[in-house]
Amino acid sequence: MLFGLVLLVLIPLAIGLGVGLDPRRHRSKSAWTATPSETATTVIPGRLWRPLIVLSQPIVASDVPTITPDVDVYDVDLFDTPPETIAALHARGKHVVCYFSAGSYEAWRTDAARFDKGDLGSALRGWQGENWVKTGSPTVRAVMISRIQLAVSKGCDAIDPDNVDAYNNANGLGLTTADAIDFVKFLASTAAGYNMSIGLKNAGDIIPSVLSSVDFSVNEQCAEYKECDKYAAFVKAGKPVFHIEYPGDAPNPSSSELDAACNSSGTKGFSTVIKKMSLDKWVQYCNDQKAN
Repeated sequence: MLFGLVLLVLIPLAIGLGVGLDPRRHRSKSAWTATPSETATTVIPGRLWRPLIVLSQPIVASDVPTITPDVDVYDVDLFDTPPETIAALHARGKHVVCYFSAGSYEAWRTDAARFDKGDLGSALRGWQGENWVKTGSPTVRAVMISRIQLAVSKGCDAIDPDNVDAYNNANGLGLTTADAIDFVKFLASTAAGYNMSIGLKNAGDIIPSVLSSVDFSVNEQCAEYKECDKYAAFVKAGKPVFHIEYPGDAPNPSSSELDAACNSSGTKGFSTVIKKMSLDKWVQYCNDQKAN
């Protein structure tokens, strides 16, 4: 859930993708200035792209799109990533998934003034300047439509909307699983209107109700929290699960930590990577390969 300025989360599809934090949340709070082309009112839908169940291999974070090992999918911050970077990745045959927070207000975002104060709930624990939002609010949904349109105008292949699991937190708005299901379906139908693929970030409790509406899963720490069996439904449906674990002893995870991350119940078929919470360049894969 946290993405650094120009921080690229590169994800090869071995059937996987993603990044975020609760500790599962990572993101930058840097300003973003729109160019005229990015705020155009006319948005032309692109060709619908859905992640495939198999492609290449791991995930790596970097400031530049020339990092090795080579990967197929990049998960980047929607606001902080310029369209030129996305175009450059496309020129190299890569897919780009664009991250934004759908279920929270972030005071540093350039569209923050569009939110109504009455739609803001409790602060997100550990995240200054961020509050849960009333996901059924017409104002909140109008902001999300604009963000999806921005993703289309920048050339994103898919979106990774974060913080759709307010029901599992002290949100201060009384938001329930039913609200989360309705919100995810709203985001999915809006994205589909622009031929945009969409992932489900965490929110394992609502998978049975939204699996048919989303194209992939981005999960953090399901092994740590013993929740991976919930996400196995994606694999059974032929959809990728992009899985990240943040062991406390990274970058020197013990064999037991690696085994827990890579072989926990339900993780068969997941694309799993081991990262540090700081999301720097270091990464380790379940085949013991490492990269910096």
